[in-house]
Amino acid sequence: MLHRRQLMLLAACGGLAATAGTGWLLWRQNASRAAADIDDVCIVAPTVAFDPASGLAPTAAREVPATARCPVCGMFPARNRRWAAQVIFSDGAVQYLDSPLSLFHYLQRVERYTPGRVAADIAAVYVSDQATGQWLDADQAIYVHGSALQGPMRAGNLPAYAAQADALALVSVRGGVLTSAAALRQALPADLQTLAPHAHPGN
Repeated sequence: MLHRRQLMLLAACGGLAATAGTGWLLWRQNASRAAADIDDVCIVAPTVAFDPASGLAPTAAREVPATARCPVCGMFPARNRRWAAQVIFSDGAVQYLDSPLSLFHYLQRVERYTPGRVAADIAAVYVSDQATGQWLDADQAIYVHGSALQGPMRAGNLPAYAAQADALALVSVRGGVLTSAAALRQALPADLQTLAPHAHPGN
């Protein structure tokens, strides 16, 4: 049988263990939140300067370099070219994004994703036509929300189309509804407002 002093010692140790466990749990939760906040911004996605030797106008759409990173999710837009988007600033610098979904998240918080830049500095915005791969003015494109077509983030990434017939063809096969850039700029649908946490791998 345990003596009274031994019982008191065990109780004290149990209390310390519980306190330590609670403290560790709170620390881990706070660390996870901090990591999520850090991961929400890609620090390896600088803008790409305009190249006068390209022969393009400073605000013309250009092809996505293989090394370009999306500032919103950290992915490589060139790997899924028909989902890619791009934002061109008044000085010709461009920011590439992996999908229209990332684009509209970016447009809501330009200063966060590209420090030193503001939305007022944007001169042109382009998305890729899902049907043809051609660049088109993002504000003129037709988007499909809620279809079963999965984009680079393995989710409905607002595929864009120049022709309404092409957008309706997707809806007839994969579901979804048509929407516009004006509506998406005003507010993203509730199910698209939160991006999944992500890491930024080196490859």
